[in-house]
Amino acid sequence: MKPKKVVVAMSGGVDSSVAAGLLVEAGYEVIGLAMRTHTLAAKSNRACCTPDDMRDARKVADLLGIRFYVLDYEQTFVDEVVRPFAQAYRQGQTPNPCVTCNDRVKFRPLLKQAKLLGADCLATGHYARIQTHNALPYLARAQDPDKDQAYFLYRLRPEQLAWIMFPVGQMQKSAVRAHAERLGLPVAHKAESQEICFVGPKGYAATVEKMAQADGSGLPPGEFVDAQGRVLGTHAGIHHFTLGQRRGLGLSAPEPLYVIDIEPHSHRVVVGPKEALLGPEVSLRDVVWTHGPPAVGATVQVQRRHRGALEPAVVRALGPSQSATLSLVTPAPRAAPGQAVAVFDGDRVLGGGTAAAAPAALPILAS
Repeated sequence: MKPKKVVVAMSGGVDSSVAAGLLVEAGYEVIGLAMRTHTLAAKSNRACCTPDDMRDARKVADLLGIRFYVLDYEQTFVDEVVRPFAQAYRQGQTPNPCVTCNDRVKFRPLLKQAKLLGADCLATGHYARIQTHNALPYLARAQDPDKDQAYFLYRLRPEQLAWIMFPVGQMQKSAVRAHAERLGLPVAHKAESQEICFVGPKGYAATVEKMAQADGSGLPPGEFVDAQGRVLGTHAGIHHFTLGQRRGLGLSAPEPLYVIDIEPHSHRVVVGPKEALLGPEVSLRDVVWTHGPPAVGATVQVQRRHRGALEPAVVRALGPSQSATLSLVTPAPRAAPGQAVAVFDGDRVLGGGTAAAAPAALPILAS
């Protein structure tokens, strides 16, 4: 039987390179596709998808003897990821650009390209698994919990998963590097890229400022206030802050102060004690349920950051316009508006959404 044709998304890193190598070993006809999203690398953050990474991916493709093509997605990346990222911070939100990038820049275009090339499926080096429930594919957490990337992929639908393979999703990272050494890949010991690949050494705020300057818009300063509205100081712009932040406030107080709210219209940053961050629920917008929504009253788990713990929650309401409200079993620090929230049933990904405006904090009881 003729081997199936597989397109492998090759980033120039060890994971996607091993994915390609293992598929070649298994007898598949493999085509490598790389997406260039950066002209210049943010070297301090070990950015992915830079010209250097494209060269590494080509070296691997040459060694494996497979066809390899580079797709220019730099402008798409700016329009779909970088500019919305900057705009979200200007609105007092905390976005996760990796979720947006995987959804809009990577999987949708790559699946389209794979089909145009006559491939049977698309493979990537992500750490996640695809399993079956009620005869439909669903996304599951990776075998290696320290490398699991299902959180970033919660927006993948069953019709997309039916076309996707994750060859390293069942492996530990150490096993992946061992395969790279065995296959003689030049990237076997290459350092990993950081989450926010386009943020340089000056930090995310500098990226926001650069985009604001390019758009000809300003980033006004504002005030620090307490929960009663008393002014405690001034700041250089709300884009420097996120809910729950403690460091970098520059405020002197008897007890540690945390950002407990951000008011984009008044440019105020509200600070207070840590307990003021606690909230009983997570409100979501732009929700995706991969196999339909869970029942109201169902117990699920939510993950609010990469490598964050799974927190038990109860589905309280499923609203219109792709919204949902989940009640946390144990109150925890509120999710920052704009933050990605994935919803699980054990290892199985049910879907997820974007944290809406943070619900009111729990009342602070007098001691």
